[in-house]
Amino acid sequence: MIFRMDRLFRAVQSSDDAWRGGGLDRAGRLRPEMDAASDDDLLRAIAQGDRRSFQRLMERHVRAMLALSTRVLRNPDDADEIVQEAFLKVWTLASGWQSDREAKFSTWLYRVVLNASLDRLRRARFVAEEEADEPVDPAPGGLDRVVARQRERLVSTAMAEMPARQREALSLYYFSDLTAPEAARVLDLSLSAMEALLVRGKRSLRTALARLGIRGIGDVT
Repeated sequence: MIFRMDRLFRAVQSSDDAWRGGGLDRAGRLRPEMDAASDDDLLRAIAQGDRRSFQRLMERHVRAMLALSTRVLRNPDDADEIVQEAFLKVWTLASGWQSDREAKFSTWLYRVVLNASLDRLRRARFVAEEEADEPVDPAPGGLDRVVARQRERLVSTAMAEMPARQREALSLYYFSDLTAPEAARVLDLSLSAMEALLVRGKRSLRTALARLGIRGIGDVT
């Protein structure tokens, strides 16, 4: 999985006038203070057209966003596209960002990527039937890989049938590096409400998987 950062940079480089050089020293290197800059500091610089600050912000968050979207969608190419769109939104909306807003930037970004990923998941068609005649890789473990891919599609299909809030909670808690309290903040929930949602979500997932012929969460892990 490769995030095509160069393509995204070209999208925001409409003209040389957009770059004001605020993030570089005289030798053309990133200034040390950029590493210590907060997300809000970087967003203020991005609002002035500073692409180096944009690059730093991306480097800080892109791996976590790709990991979340890929785990939700089970498709690295789709996840790559979702994350690029999210960062393009950051570029275009940076001028309106308010540093005193209640939600941190990372919380907002998780929400954007999660919602976009789940929207695409809901639109995706279940294609397990098309994979039924997929030739088995003759290499050792080839059959196991085919079965694993089919199970991943079943999980994605089952999640697409779940109530939206439960799907969001399971995705954030199990498909990202967030703790339960952090996931609760992304969803604007109390910790107790988040924990209750996870319980209901796991129950709904078991039911959806059972309808697809998989008995028990452990069958798909």
